[in-house]
This record gives sequence, structure tokens and C-alpha cells, in this order.
Amino acid sequence: MSVWILSALLAIGFVSLGLAKVLAVPSMRQRAARLGFTAAAYRRIGALELAGAAGLLVGLVVPLIGVLAAAGLLLLLAGALFAHARHRDTLHEAAPAMLFSLVDAAYLGLALAGLR
Repeated sequence: MSVWILSALLAIGFVSLGLAKVLAVPSMRQRAARLGFTAAAYRRIGALELAGAAGLLVGLVVPLIGVLAAAGLLLLLAGALFAHARHRDTLHEAAPAMLFSLVDAAYLGLALAGLR
């Protein structure tokens, strides 16, 4: 799978999730409360997701920016997985973070290989 496809998939996903968090849609407010986050903290996470999505798209022109954005998103996803584990969430509840982590790691591997 190409860096372009993975970048587009990740950008679409993180823009969707990031906007939902920044706009504090009811399902995101409920999820934030269940995981122990304030609405303001969840909005900041959403802003980081939007910045990461933008970085991935810029990375199509400046590959190093894409690599840095993917690395930042992977750290954010590690935090999400930790929060899900800490609250003993089911696999179904943690699946989006797991899936995004795998796609992000694949993107990062391909992008790093392209920098050489």
C-alpha cells in the first residue's frame, strides 16, 4: 500500500475524530467523561489530531513533516491505548485506537523507507 493511500486514510480518520472532539459532540463528551478527561482536555486532543492530519497531508510534499506527524500521532494513540487499558475497556471500545495505530505504524515504516 502506498504512502499516499495511508496518508489519505489517516488524514480522513483523524480529521473526523479530531473535529468531533473539538466540537464536543455528545458521543465524544460521553467518551471523554468515561475515560476521565474533561471536555477541554478532549478538545485539546482533538486539536492535536487535526494538526497531525494536516502534517500527514503536508508530508506528501515534505516527507519529513509527514514522518514527524505520524510519530506524534503514534504517541497520541499510545496514550489512547493506555487510557483504554487503564479503564479495562473491551476490545470493541479500543479497536479504533488499535486500528489507527497499525495503519499509522505502516505509514511511518513506508515513509521512513522513502526518506533513505
